[in-house]
Amino acid sequence: MSAPAMGTSKTAHTDSSNKKKKGPGTLAIAYLVIYNVVMTAGWLVIAVGLVRAYLARGSYHGLYYSIEKPLKFFQTGALLEILHCAVGIVPSSVVLTGFQVMSRVFLTWAVTHSVREVQSEDSVLLFVVAWTVTEIIRYSFYTFSLLNHLPYLIKWARYTFFVVLYPMGVAGELLTIYAALPYVQKTGLYSITLPNNYNFSFDYHTFLILVMISYIPLFPQLYFHMIRQRKKVLGHVEEYSKVE
Repeated sequence: MSAPAMGTSKTAHTDSSNKKKKGPGTLAIAYLVIYNVVMTAGWLVIAVGLVRAYLARGSYHGLYYSIEKPLKFFQTGALLEILHCAVGIVPSSVVLTGFQVMSRVFLTWAVTHSVREVQSEDSVLLFVVAWTVTEIIRYSFYTFSLLNHLPYLIKWARYTFFVVLYPMGVAGELLTIYAALPYVQKTGLYSITLPNNYNFSFDYHTFLILVMISYIPLFPQLYFHMIRQRKKVLGHVEEYSKVE
């Protein structure tokens, strides 16, 4: 599951309690700006690749192959976000960030890459489009926040588009894993059977089913958490607009 992290960078906080906290240094901020700019550009490349492939083919079927390499590269590049949290230059939870990033990396490599039969499934395009739009907005949001110049439109998009994109992405992820199950069971992909020297067995097919089941308790919690964050961040602005 890949819910977009809803917290902002420390440099974007303006309340008095956060002002007392020591933020990332100048070099760290410069690095984070460069990282987020590169990631924004990378996901824009993916978006352009999808549009160009669609216009050239006249069909959305099989568009994954047109952006496979940049998708793998930039999604794997998100692993650095876990390191950013671990070393303290980004004030987000290592556990939560790790879960969100690793879930996408897992789907990218351990499912879509490993089970080539699912790459032509429409469900893959479903989560790829959801990820692409989400990440363009998210990394743009982080970049402008770090520069202390966040346009309201990006802020609004950050806390609004997830309402549709998150369920869309989750649906694509679940349908893709489901489509991979017959091939995983047939080939025994990544499974370890007994007997072996380590006296250990692992059934990847069962593991994927458990991953799908884990979405049941996790999706509502993360989704409604983001709804609450939206009300917290944008609520007062929308209430003021109604009064006007």
